Amino acid sequence: MISRLLSFLLLLYVLGYALFVVLLPKPAGLDRTDGIVVLTGGPGRVARGIDLIDGKRADRMLISGVERSVRPVELAAEYDADIALFDCCIDLGRESIDTRSNATETARWLKRHDVKTVRLITNDWHMPRARLELSLEVPDEVEIISDAVPGKASFRQLFKEYNKYLLRYAAVMVGI
Repeated sequence: MISRLLSFLLLLYVLGYALFVVLLPKPAGLDRTDGIVVLTGGPGRVARGIDLIDGKRADRMLISGVERSVRPVELAAEYDADIALFDCCIDLGRESIDTRSNATETARWLKRHDVKTVRLITNDWHMPRARLELSLEVPDEVEIISDAVPGKASFRQLFKEYNKYLLRYAAVMVGI
């Protein structure tokens, strides 16, 4: 009986991983939102955000998790962006060090700028956990639009992220 239960749980775990990989989020359309939040840490994320803010798809953008030594002029040069975008529309968040603190920093920024619709930009494999963390921090009336940048995650990286997501989800379920 115990071996059947363990086998069933293992099967659920493996099927869950398969679904996690197969159902990775996709890039969003070009609908306008009140704000854009980019989580640093992966290729293509900041470039996607800058393209959208430059295309007037939102009024403001937060880049969360920026290292303290990085200056707007350096980012503008790296992404071939107009420095005026950083002056008017792009805020650099320097408080976060992980996904949970990204969500906390983002929630404060959303409240400060009265954002009701936000486009969340991160890699496809990171989006489920990032969205979970953000949804825990913001009121239900804030609409979160997932805009996943396709990543080239290895089997190991996907497996690790799946386990992080499961553990965080379980922690939420038990109130941690």
